[in-house]
Amino acid sequence: MERLILMRHGKAERHATSGGDFERALADSGRADAAVMGRVLAAAGLAPDLLLVSSARRTRETAEQILDSFEKTRVEHLRDLYHADPEDIVQVVDDHGEAATTVMVVGHNPGLHDLALRLASQGGASPIQTNRLRGRFPTSTAVVFGWSGTGRPVLEHLFFASEHGGAGGE
Repeated sequence: MERLILMRHGKAERHATSGGDFERALADSGRADAAVMGRVLAAAGLAPDLLLVSSARRTRETAEQILDSFEKTRVEHLRDLYHADPEDIVQVVDDHGEAATTVMVVGHNPGLHDLALRLASQGGASPIQTNRLRGRFPTSTAVVFGWSGTGRPVLEHLFFASEHGGAGGE
């Protein structure tokens, strides 16, 4: 793997009709923001080979919106990504992303944000980049890491939907 994209799901409804968190659907603004982020990633030349998606409804629906921008991306829905902590996310990427050049994970906070902060710290991200990342990780945010020749993660991009015409979420 040469590149890892971490994306938080789009803004979801507060309560699912079924009453369970796992089945919360995307709000209209969440669908729109996820589609925006798919286009932003595609325009930046960041097409994932593999999309690893939490099997929760809101992440599956986020992935559907993103995939409109990518033709050849393989998708795997994984229960292990539902509210996963950073270590679990890394394990899923290791287990499933071996043959992919660019892996994208669509999941949940706080695990995604915590992992992004850890990777930025490990890679020696600048204080400006780190503070921008530390400050917030709203819905539909995508952060992109590449790997340097030394094997350290390098923070390449931080995309907020609100900075690309989207509504942005909490």
